[in-house]
Amino acid sequence: MSRPVLELSGVVKDYRALRPLRIEHLAVQPGEQVAVVGVDQPAAEVLVNLVTGAVLPDRGEVVAFGRATADIGSGDEWLVTVDRFGIVSERAVLLEALSVVQNVAVPFTLEIEPPTPEIRARAERLAAEVGLPAEVADRPVGELGPEMRARVRLARGLALDPGVLLFEHPTVGLSRSDVHLLARQIRDVGRRRRVASLILTADLAFATAAATRALTLDPASGRLTDAGRRWWFSRRA
Repeated sequence: MSRPVLELSGVVKDYRALRPLRIEHLAVQPGEQVAVVGVDQPAAEVLVNLVTGAVLPDRGEVVAFGRATADIGSGDEWLVTVDRFGIVSERAVLLEALSVVQNVAVPFTLEIEPPTPEIRARAERLAAEVGLPAEVADRPVGELGPEMRARVRLARGLALDPGVLLFEHPTVGLSRSDVHLLARQIRDVGRRRRVASLILTADLAFATAAATRALTLDPASGRLTDAGRRWWFSRRA
């Protein structure tokens, strides 16, 4: 088996909640989509920060792309590491008054009023890849519904061709039908690009449909167990 692109071992991080975040062991292989159920939104933010090296664990080790985050020695090295992740989160603010194309182009350049033809074409390809219809390309993001906004965030997460996609509760505010559509899109993107994903969610049905492996976290011990699959949800997706 190849080396994991992401591995957490014996991790404990106190973030002033009722209990610390604990992860006994989690490994994500190249191209694997792993969902973890049982991490609430504050803990998900902490976990993403641990994985990207923005913070260090109080105990244990986080290894990303073969290197322990504790060994990152400078801000420049950290920026190189964090650029290898695509983060899909409501914390990544969308520019409400700007168009879909402009928002998707932000990771490439700040020259988006208007974007150059080359940048526009690149952003349009990404938008199409995540299922955004061409007719919304020039609509302000503030006019879009929750499901399309989730797709804009996914496009932005893919913009720099990451080695790992990190999802923080991507289905918050979505209807059940939209959850199904987003799960299928995430799974299809992962398969097509062969990009690894770590999906943090409270939605078991979404987790089992979007990921190749779904796990449930016991917050007290940090143990992760197989959540099983709900074939009734994902079979026809």
